[in-house]
Amino acid sequence: MNDSSSFFTIQFTVHKKNSYDKRKSLMCFSPEASFAGGIVISSIGVAVVKKVHKPSQMVFAAIPLVFGVQQIAEGFLWLSLQYPEYHQVQNLSTYLYLTIARVLWPMLMPLSVLLMEQDDKKKKVLLILLMMGSSVSLYYTYCLMFLNVTPEIMGHHIRYISDYPESLALPVFFIYSVASITPLFVSSIKRTRLFGTLMFLSSLVTGIFYFEYLTSVWCFFAAILSGVIFWIIKDSKMNEEENESNSSLNQIGWESE
Repeated sequence: MNDSSSFFTIQFTVHKKNSYDKRKSLMCFSPEASFAGGIVISSIGVAVVKKVHKPSQMVFAAIPLVFGVQQIAEGFLWLSLQYPEYHQVQNLSTYLYLTIARVLWPMLMPLSVLLMEQDDKKKKVLLILLMMGSSVSLYYTYCLMFLNVTPEIMGHHIRYISDYPESLALPVFFIYSVASITPLFVSSIKRTRLFGTLMFLSSLVTGIFYFEYLTSVWCFFAAILSGVIFWIIKDSKMNEEENESNSSLNQIGWESE
């Protein structure tokens, strides 16, 4: 290889490394980030629950609260990995975080949307998605109970190293994604598609740039995005009040005639 081609090869390598380092610095996760995110999202969750006006909305409204607990759990995991004096909470925080991230979410999202849905045809689709999510939940429950998983800090992220079957990794992730995101597009509830679009884009970005840290990074994005749920529940209440008002006006109009 001549000097000119060597120079361009070195330049490209340096540029690629700098781009990667820049990407890492933009996504600097830490105990402080997890705790702050958990507290903010939990506060939003409390506000969302207060906006609930139907029992069927309660599970959906509780999603930010669950995300908040999940982020706080990972905050303690960060501490246990960085500081020896917190080592005793490592197993508890690891399994609490992964139970929420891998076992709960694939069931909770389709269930929460199914409970709010009123269209019978859409309910049937959501029930199928719930069954798909439940199968993923059972798989991860088995893995967490009988297989090993070890968290470690790599760069600015937590990577969960496990001996789960590698041949099932992609199929399970695909079913997980379909069960967790598709219900938001199936639902007839206003603005759930916006939430679904944001969740899909965050999953796509995480899969491309942070695949090795997928569980940690995507859940962080999803937790932040769950603030959209406040808007959905609030908007639902306003629409219902507006419909009730229009119905009352129509009734008065009929009676006056």
